[in-house]
Amino acid sequence: MAELNLTQEEIDERIAILRRFRKLLEEQRNKFREYLEVLEKQQSAIEKGDTEAMLAHTELEQQIVANIGSLQKVITPMEKLYESKSAPILGDGKSEEAKFIPHLKTDLIKLQQEVLMRNRQNCDLLRTNMAEMKNRMAMFRNPYKNSRSIYATDRTASLVNLQG
Repeated sequence: MAELNLTQEEIDERIAILRRFRKLLEEQRNKFREYLEVLEKQQSAIEKGDTEAMLAHTELEQQIVANIGSLQKVITPMEKLYESKSAPILGDGKSEEAKFIPHLKTDLIKLQQEVLMRNRQNCDLLRTNMAEMKNRMAMFRNPYKNSRSIYATDRTASLVNLQG
């Protein structure tokens, strides 16, 4: 590799890019961990049949997914910037912070896979519970369906005398 003569300002800029990229990856990892916790709580709420908790967890899940999406929008260009400027110089193993980037990326991939798996499990569990609920509703019989009302009579008035 050709020898690079970098000014201190360029080195500082590349280190700042590396630190920002690492911080973003750590934030995303924390969001995925938070998402996993929500999915675990959601699973227990589904198993208990607690609809209020399911609704609250679903709303929280949507917020976390939105946060992860917005973080990813920032991470993608930052990763390109890191790879174009900092990775060739700082990613050679000399920088202490650069050593954590591959570890963070693999950690994120594992968390993403675990989130997808847990999400599928919750969806399957929810489908099963919904099918059971539909069966229970189909089996429900109204005990008053064939009963006559005590207010129903055979005779109904057809003319009303208004003169008295």
